[in-house]
Amino acid sequence: MSNTIKIHSFPLSGHAQRVELFANIAGIAHDVINVDLAGGEHKRAPFLALNPAGQVPVLEDGDVIITDSNAILVYLARKYAPIYLPTDAVLEAQIQKFLSLAAGEIAFGPCNARLITVFNAPLDADFAIATANKVLAKLDAHLEGRAFLVGDSPSIADIAIYTYTAHAPEGNVSLTEYPNVRRFLASVEALNGFKPMETTKAGLVA
Repeated sequence: MSNTIKIHSFPLSGHAQRVELFANIAGIAHDVINVDLAGGEHKRAPFLALNPAGQVPVLEDGDVIITDSNAILVYLARKYAPIYLPTDAVLEAQIQKFLSLAAGEIAFGPCNARLITVFNAPLDADFAIATANKVLAKLDAHLEGRAFLVGDSPSIADIAIYTYTAHAPEGNVSLTEYPNVRRFLASVEALNGFKPMETTKAGLVA
């Protein structure tokens, strides 16, 4: 029986893709198990035994089961690729700040905007787009003169922020006015092992 970790995923989920992306870039051996969200597989047994919330991604590492994409990133970095989560107190705090941003303004902004156009989610498009532009402006200012979000090398902060930012145009959020953000996306995409998420024909890319 293989000891390779398992990532329960969905091809169009940015939360799941950030976990796959990190595993690829960090060179962590893994198997991807795609969950049939359209068929409701995530809302019934046996998946609910892994995550009672009925959401992807889920990580299985032997007897260890981790849910929540950012929690999975922390676990994988600590156990398998510590270079992506430094123990320096200042750098770790800065990384945590961006994990919070990914779970907050990125989720309520570009993520939700894309949920509306790609999955017909019943959310407020104007609020999502406005939130997206606010967080993109914040990121663009922070990224002035920087290739990555924290320090001089990639970290799980970059992985957490990347996917929904890169796919913001699918939610009718333009990246044209954010040159530093676009340069940051290119820096992530140039990393060895980079794996893109499938692009949908929605929003500005329809």
